[in-house]
Amino acid sequence: MPYTVVVAPDSFKGSATANAVAEALASGWSSVRTDDRLVLAPMADGGEGTLDAFEVAVPGSVRHPITVLGPAGADVDASWLSLPDGTAVVELAETSGLALMPTLAPLDAHTYGFGQAIAAALASGATGLLLAIGGSSSTDGGVGALAALGAHFTDPTGRPIRLGNRGLGSLAKADLSGLPPLPPGGVRILSDVTNPLLGPTGAAAVFGPQKGATPEQAAGMESGLARLARVLGGGRVRAAAPGAERGGRQLRATTPGAGAAGGTGYGLLAWGASLAPGSAAVGDALGLPALVATADVVITGEGRFDSQSAAGKVPAYVSHLARDAGAPALLAAGAIQAPTDAFAAAVSLTELAGSADAAIADPQRWAREAGAVLARRIG
Repeated sequence: MPYTVVVAPDSFKGSATANAVAEALASGWSSVRTDDRLVLAPMADGGEGTLDAFEVAVPGSVRHPITVLGPAGADVDASWLSLPDGTAVVELAETSGLALMPTLAPLDAHTYGFGQAIAAALASGATGLLLAIGGSSSTDGGVGALAALGAHFTDPTGRPIRLGNRGLGSLAKADLSGLPPLPPGGVRILSDVTNPLLGPTGAAAVFGPQKGATPEQAAGMESGLARLARVLGGGRVRAAAPGAERGGRQLRATTPGAGAAGGTGYGLLAWGASLAPGSAAVGDALGLPALVATADVVITGEGRFDSQSAAGKVPAYVSHLARDAGAPALLAAGAIQAPTDAFAAAVSLTELAGSADAAIADPQRWAREAGAVLARRIG
């Protein structure tokens, strides 16, 4: 009996886009089960590939090229996406992402270009913002982005602090009065990271090493973020909500998600943005819940399936949809480093290829092989 198979992977960061992975998995599956109907729904969770996922999912969306100041200090070509309803999607990975760093610079990388892209979207008349903040290169607390939007961060002499986490060490005062008002549709931060700003599970401790920080540097980065929290969190933050009067709310470093993207979540919350699960937002735009509801089998995946994957990343989100629909969920990942109990079957591209280097060198080949292996396992 032919199956309807929904293929909804995330990108394999740095090696293959979600669309390429979905096509390869589907090709491999079809080589074994030729009569099945394959429905491709490439996904994202607020990180790399989010613009691509929305562009594929939303007819009438338009990509707008832009040149911004990259995280290493040189101009980079990026883009943002306008949706037919007036919402703009801006992806931090395109403007200030880790992949844009020729050499890792954990103390000096910044988010200024991300703020420039946000400002461009607002200047073009965006009525709402979806800000995808995964894949960051910096730990600047979002100060770079806020500065590009009109905020001022100064040292004890009144001079602007330098960009990057290094500048936070001299931060004495923040003036947010120059920030633009929130658009009528609000500003939603797309992120599945739930880490707070500070502490052993905070931005510097958990994500600093991934951005090249030594233990000593991570401790200094933590100190800089703590200084930012004292400056911004010491008073009320004015925030506007659609359909409501402007009012104050307390900005807290302990808010889940404040530590996302090196504390960019915290900085955007200070502007008045709200946090939204990235996978669910992209899934809703794709109509993924409705697609999965009609599926006999669901395939998902990501580059590395690890302990953080269960915290709302694409495989966890898709597997929950499949469970609710009564369909088996299958996993294909570049590497598997956590239990896969939520899946009826799981395949590691690293194991298929014989090594991580081989899998990364030709991810589409091994994704096709993974699709064939999963098809044989499902029977």
